[in-house]
Amino acid sequence: MRIGVLEDDLAQQELYKLWFGSAQHSCKCFGTAKSFLDALPAEAFDLLVIDWMLPDLSGEAALKWIRANIGWEIPVIFVTSRDSEPDIVNALRAGADDYVVKPAKYLELLARIEALGRRKKPPTVVQIGAYEINQDLRQIRLHGKEVELTQKEFELAVYLFHNHGKLLSRVHLLEKLWGLNANVDTRTVDTHVSRIRRKLGIAPENGWQIIPVYGYGYRIERVDSAGAAPT
Repeated sequence: MRIGVLEDDLAQQELYKLWFGSAQHSCKCFGTAKSFLDALPAEAFDLLVIDWMLPDLSGEAALKWIRANIGWEIPVIFVTSRDSEPDIVNALRAGADDYVVKPAKYLELLARIEALGRRKKPPTVVQIGAYEINQDLRQIRLHGKEVELTQKEFELAVYLFHNHGKLLSRVHLLEKLWGLNANVDTRTVDTHVSRIRRKLGIAPENGWQIIPVYGYGYRIERVDSAGAAPT
């Protein structure tokens, strides 16, 4: 199992790596909520372990973002020193699958992780804001309504969403999605970007915008309700 960890204590990170590695799980740790949430759309984690007390955002807020933007398929365990009943209830109601109070016990934590792993079904649908991506059916829905896309339009849209915030060159997109070299006409990318922007309604009112960078490529970004990119 591949486990994503949001924990700012470096000693605790090393302990998780030791524990999970001993049980044949891999683990990638993040010390801030921002780095963790930025990485999630492009990562393929099977389970997430989250602390509550973080330097830039609470674990509860991070969890709410995960459920709203990544979906409900991935199991999440809180491991935190906060042990009050209201905290536990709030975390579970916000979408946590389990809650462990620090100091966590080695065998118990592994057993809880393995139990959630047995229940987890392979995700076929990912919710990214207003967009629902179904990899098996190769469909994208906007506000619940299916959008008709060609295969390449679907692949390009999914790749952009999974790499949101990154500046991607036209040449990179050609090579990644078409398997072509840099000598091929890059207007192919421009045409497909224009089509998916129109078909999928990629605009501030739907929470996203595609930013062209003259002479280079594109970047897709989230925008808030006022039309500004979040900081």
